[in-house]
Amino acid sequence: MQTKKQQLLIITLFLGLTGLLSCNKKLQEYNPTNPAAGTVWSTPAGFNTNVNGAYSYIPYLYGNDENGLFLSEPGTDCWYNYNKVSYDIDVTQYQNFTSASNPVKGVWTTLYKGINQCNAGIGRINGAGFTNPVEKNIRLAELKFLRGFYYWWVVESFGNVILDTVETTSANLTAQRSPVTDFYNLIISDLQFAMNNLPALAGSNPNISGGTYEYGRATQPAAMALLARVYLSRAYYNTGDANAWFQKAHDMAMQVVNNASQYNISLYTSYADMWNPANRVGSSSGKSNKEAIFWATYSPNTAIDINGNGNRTNLWFLTNYSGYTGTSIPGLQISIQYGNDQKNRRFMPTRALLNFYNDTIDSRYSGSFQEIWLCNKAYTWTASDVKTFGKDPSLVGHVMKVGDTAMYVSKHPIPNKSLRPYACFGVDTTYNPNGSISSTGGDRYVVLTKYLDPLTKAGTTTYPGYLDLPILRLAEQYLIAAEADVEMNNPTEAATLVNVLRTRAAIKTPVNHTADMQVTSSQMTLDFILDERARELCGEYQRWFDLKRTQKLQSRIAAYNPDITNFNPNYYLRPVPLSELQALTNAGAFGQNPGF
Repeated sequence: MQTKKQQLLIITLFLGLTGLLSCNKKLQEYNPTNPAAGTVWSTPAGFNTNVNGAYSYIPYLYGNDENGLFLSEPGTDCWYNYNKVSYDIDVTQYQNFTSASNPVKGVWTTLYKGINQCNAGIGRINGAGFTNPVEKNIRLAELKFLRGFYYWWVVESFGNVILDTVETTSANLTAQRSPVTDFYNLIISDLQFAMNNLPALAGSNPNISGGTYEYGRATQPAAMALLARVYLSRAYYNTGDANAWFQKAHDMAMQVVNNASQYNISLYTSYADMWNPANRVGSSSGKSNKEAIFWATYSPNTAIDINGNGNRTNLWFLTNYSGYTGTSIPGLQISIQYGNDQKNRRFMPTRALLNFYNDTIDSRYSGSFQEIWLCNKAYTWTASDVKTFGKDPSLVGHVMKVGDTAMYVSKHPIPNKSLRPYACFGVDTTYNPNGSISSTGGDRYVVLTKYLDPLTKAGTTTYPGYLDLPILRLAEQYLIAAEADVEMNNPTEAATLVNVLRTRAAIKTPVNHTADMQVTSSQMTLDFILDERARELCGEYQRWFDLKRTQKLQSRIAAYNPDITNFNPNYYLRPVPLSELQALTNAGAFGQNPGF
């Protein structure tokens, strides 16, 4: 259900866009909900345009707008506001957390717009004139996949709020809550239909008008992978049948794993290749990332994107390397290679997140984080530089050449810092011994590199990038099955599954550490799985959901993120936005989530 203001946004959204698909076969995410919607929905081609509109809310959650990231990664054991800045601290630090939260309102609005678009298509499909029942079911399956996905976000974020299955065409001034179990019954039913009716692969498809099921659409393995995640989430609700749900999660995840090859999905040999920018550029022949199962798509042709913002995740994990504020780093200037660090930095890793990795044997650390910045402008050290960075006087006059090390930020203490001819920031500079962020060192920190974009950004100070952002990938399925195994007391199989990923992640040269990376059944606990999920999936829009699902937010924040001191158990749910309640005539009966 939408407020009157929100529904006006739906009615006016994207008027004037008329194309259907881009030249590179990505979806043109066009939302034609407008006063002529009945006409637009009434042909297969028009209906497909509306289906594309239902996809348009995915980028808003993943990369185009920061609200989705703010509700899925910070406020956990892994991240904190860079340099302790006070930006959206209601969701990052739980300070002054109220129903007026902007990130919460933004995500709520996006989700219910997407749901309404899906409901509209599901309700109107019988009038769309499909003559091929297979194509009709494919389009219906896409809508049900997306509705299930959006409602999973809703129920995990907000709990037992509004469950609508019918298109909203005018302002509703009353609302009713629905049980969490009803949400999950609908989500699971939608995803089961999607799994049974979506194509196994994008590409040539004789059942589709035009002959092509375009890159970027949901597929059968995407529905299966999402269903495995949903089953796992459902298992933690105390309804007396947890093992049955864990078994479903395990079996569905293993179905994806065991049949991955038929879906053209596989693990990269090297973990770093998963996040190689060259492997996240969409192509006309299909997806370029072989491990990704579903993703948010972007195109440098902004006329076919939802707006001109592109994918901005490339901005939000950067450190201050260019000296835009504070002290400049000798030998460094802003570059596309290292990202635009000037105005949109958001998060730094906790000391605990860095400590989850044994970087001497686990390549996922170097595959996820950057510690070394190379000189990109020739520079000669001055006496002032030596004083600023605590260097030995012998370094006055030292000439840095392009390609020399210019800055080193480490998860370890750095010995002999005064003799090193570059800026050094060891872990004891950035963090206090208890893991809290230093009052003087929080502006330089190890950087998450998964979203750097040196390929598609137009310039050093521009914001948009256009690399696709993976949402579901194969490695997660191993971890879903392993977590279910742990909860069902099957630690031996859990260790076997985890070791597949750890074998891939092991540093192989100059010494092969595969054996060192293996774990045993005795190590298989829920906290170990959460540590492993951090090592494999950090920054991938999942951490808050992981800790909420397992009811570990409070304990792991206390153990690993000492700068967060305001968490209380009410924050396992987000508040219903104040603007929503103010629009209801039965707001008192509907009620706010506890603690807000």
